[in-house]
Amino acid sequence: MFTPFDDKEDRRSGVSSYRLMSEINITPFVDVMLVLLVIFMVTAPILVHGIRVRLPSAAARALKAPEKTIVVSVNSGRAVYINKFRVSLSVLTRKLSAIYEHRTDKQVFLKASSSLPYGYVIKVMAAIKDAGITKIGMVTANPKLAEK
Repeated sequence: MFTPFDDKEDRRSGVSSYRLMSEINITPFVDVMLVLLVIFMVTAPILVHGIRVRLPSAAARALKAPEKTIVVSVNSGRAVYINKFRVSLSVLTRKLSAIYEHRTDKQVFLKASSSLPYGYVIKVMAAIKDAGITKIGMVTANPKLAEK
């Protein structure tokens, strides 16, 4: 025999046990946001690397440095110096780690020849960073003084 009541209804009272759901289903919202996140993650590096910029040259006043400043110099022959002492690139990290072992202000100035390839200067900077140096200052020539 057919009854007008579903299995979920109370057959005696005739009241349905189904209730209205007043919650928002956020699953489609989360799906859309994840797709947008992936799109931005893929396109952001392309936007940054796709622009060519001609960097300006400007003169800046000299920074005051502490008395015991360490300068790492690299000449055009790829010879690396800590102040006036020559070291090889392979031992640069160990030497700087030993020098800065008990110092709190870990700052080094890097002076590199303009004829060096960019990649080699980055290798020297990586060796300095591996020694735990938190601040690397780049030493440049003042264009106004170079013209005179």
